[in-house]
Amino acid sequence: MTTPVLQELIRALQCLPGIGPKSAQRAAFYLLERNRDGARRLARHLEEAMTRIGHCESCRTFSENSRCRICESPERDPGTLCVVETPLDVAAIEHALDYKGQYFVLMGRLSPIDGVSPESLKLNLLEERLATGVVKELIVATGTTMEGEATAHYLKQMARHLQVKATRIAYGVPVGGELEYVDSSTLSHAIQSRREY
Repeated sequence: MTTPVLQELIRALQCLPGIGPKSAQRAAFYLLERNRDGARRLARHLEEAMTRIGHCESCRTFSENSRCRICESPERDPGTLCVVETPLDVAAIEHALDYKGQYFVLMGRLSPIDGVSPESLKLNLLEERLATGVVKELIVATGTTMEGEATAHYLKQMARHLQVKATRIAYGVPVGGELEYVDSSTLSHAIQSRREY
């Protein structure tokens, strides 16, 4: 039998991806039985992260400041802009290769059926950035899902309209796959072998 507070903890844990009722129950019981200090530390860090981490005003990735360290770095090339779906994709590219450009993080992908429109992805911010004339190449690094391809097509049209060269990451990324699950060597090869789109 569980108490109301325990039931709320179990429900709260289910907000994590891949955590259903049984997994949440196991996690809650583990924390209560064996790792209360770890649970308190987790709660403190969750609260701090939710309070202090926002979005970079330039690229939209997670940042504790108004601009992230990549956008602030004078060593990054503002003429090359890689568009990705999530901050996890930024981390994957940064880990996999020596990419020296900047990013724009969509925080999703176009999906009219799910109500995800260009406005919800803040593509107006990307369009404004491309319109400045600073960006010379837009690397489209969305996933190869149907929604990722639709997003890539939309981005290609936007870049073409603004006379910015658009390239698409090349082969190596499996069809229907997500960038965050692609191994470093495959992702590196895909970025290095990008083609005009």
